[in-house]
Amino acid sequence: MSYLVLARKSRPRTFDEVVGQKIIVRTLQNALAAGRVPHGLIFSGIRGTGKTTLARIMAKALNCEQGPTPTPCNTCSSCRDIGAGTSVDLHEIDGASNRGIQEIRDLKENIRFMPTSARFKIIIIDEVHMLTSEAFNALLKTLEEPPDHVYFMFATTELHKVPVTILSRCQRYELQRVGRKELAAHYTRLAESEGIAIEPAAVDLIVREAAGSVRDGLSLLDQVFSYCGDEVKAEEVAEVLGLVSGQVIADLGEALLAGDISRAMEQLDQVYGYGMNIKRFTSELLSWFRHLIFCCLNKDPGRLLDLPQEDIARFSEIAGQYPLPTIYGLFNILLEGLERAHYSSQPRLAIEMAFIGAVQVGDVQPVSELLVRLDKILAGAGQEIATISSSGPGRKKKADQPAPLGETPEKARPEKARMEFQVDPVKEEKTEQIPEQKTQPPPAADVDEKKEHEKKERGRKEQVEAAKEDTLAGTNADAAPSDGPPSGEKAASHAEKEPDPVQHTTLGQREIKRRWPAFIDYVRDRKPWMAATLQKAVTVTLENEELIIHYDESADCNLLKNQEHIRPLTEFALDFFQQPLTLAFSVSDAGSCEVDPNGAVSPKVERKALARDPLVLDALEVFNGQVGAIRVGPRFRGPVGEGLPTTGEQEKK
Repeated sequence: MSYLVLARKSRPRTFDEVVGQKIIVRTLQNALAAGRVPHGLIFSGIRGTGKTTLARIMAKALNCEQGPTPTPCNTCSSCRDIGAGTSVDLHEIDGASNRGIQEIRDLKENIRFMPTSARFKIIIIDEVHMLTSEAFNALLKTLEEPPDHVYFMFATTELHKVPVTILSRCQRYELQRVGRKELAAHYTRLAESEGIAIEPAAVDLIVREAAGSVRDGLSLLDQVFSYCGDEVKAEEVAEVLGLVSGQVIADLGEALLAGDISRAMEQLDQVYGYGMNIKRFTSELLSWFRHLIFCCLNKDPGRLLDLPQEDIARFSEIAGQYPLPTIYGLFNILLEGLERAHYSSQPRLAIEMAFIGAVQVGDVQPVSELLVRLDKILAGAGQEIATISSSGPGRKKKADQPAPLGETPEKARPEKARMEFQVDPVKEEKTEQIPEQKTQPPPAADVDEKKEHEKKERGRKEQVEAAKEDTLAGTNADAAPSDGPPSGEKAASHAEKEPDPVQHTTLGQREIKRRWPAFIDYVRDRKPWMAATLQKAVTVTLENEELIIHYDESADCNLLKNQEHIRPLTEFALDFFQQPLTLAFSVSDAGSCEVDPNGAVSPKVERKALARDPLVLDALEVFNGQVGAIRVGPRFRGPVGEGLPTTGEQEKK
């Protein structure tokens, strides 16, 4: 007798031998035991999962001499004839080659007669979805009211092509893919029965190629047995099946994660040397990254990944070395690039370019973390600029630029764009103690810097004394003079950010300039980004109770042009200086920026406009999503403090 392949030799003969379909097997056995077997059954699922096998076992169970029974004996004449395919009462029809209406008419004529030797006539139609519409229509009436001695059993891999009128007349059983563990145990058991030793790694390769199909794996196992003989190793399985070992894919994935493009290209060359199909290769690589992402997301990835425990442990180890956004970003880039390789005339070139693009990504940082880091950078930059402005001259001024902070700004000022906000005078009379500016200790290693620092300290003390005179001169004649600020060593150590009020004081140019760095420190404790923006000011002047902040470029004060940001800045100035000041901005490049607070767009309006943007609407349609949070840069992240008084201009409105 000719050789019988494993797919036929190992075909299950009872329900207990069916691999990986426990739910369906239990349902059918219970139906047989209770006598509730319907006259129409349809089995669906991928190839090689046992659809036709279950139909034949059902035929045995119904026609067994001891039946109907959930456990056919396989020894009676009826079971033997059905198992050998010689039973005259079992009609197994190929739907692909007998798909016309004439074949269905002949079938209907045949089932009118009683069975010859068995208890029932069994009609099995394989690939039933291949029947024509006329054939299905001819079968409808018979399937709805069949003779008592006839059972119909259909098998299909494409259930959606079967008309609903047929499906409604049958009980449907959808067979699932067989799991890796069940397939591995089944193949190992078959190898032992054949007297062949096989490595677990070799079994894993065959199981991976079977992709949940028992019959596909059995065909591969037959081929491997013929090549390897009595002992099967993983290397030989990879050779005979033209596979790339999982280690090669893993090495390639790790090289891409590490950004080692040279090693990645070497692994790619090795894959091409094996002659692996491009589509299969890209699928294997993307699956490797999928497993990695699942291990990042789940504490117990074994519930989602049908993999051996040692593979899951290895994936978990690699996943712990890289953040999830980095792996996910790399996966998306590879997915897009490898998709192009399928349609490219030079697929290897497309894959190589995808690899090069992937290694350029680097670590992906969450947006929230970047925003926090930006706040820290702005705060640090503000402190550094404050130190520079308090210890020496700033950047060089332009020909038409106002005087710097250290000079008396009595020069003629050119016409510039302004943004003014009238603030109501402070009703309560408050006193103010002039805070001293913080100083930095000189480096201990440099004597010259110490001398320079002492010289600057003396100049600062002179400014304090002069400010004291200006303050006393500006007070009312009938007001009691207030005590001046501490001077000398005591004054240098008494700097404060929170001002103490002074009764009825009038600020002068020198006083405003001297206290400006302290005001920036005061703002920095409340809004770091706003302090960093104020640090960009060239100078500040006071004219007729109008506090004017001068900028070189309009871009430097763009963050402050919105009314929601000017309100807290105005309140900060009122609280610190305790004077009825008018806040204004002066920009040198007036032609490039017309600063208009009334025309400024609020964040809420801007967010609504962005949500209605055509590009955003197209993205929502493509991804079938909805708009969540909209962030328009760091200046809109923090809400304006509630309960702040409105400006005079807003009250007029």
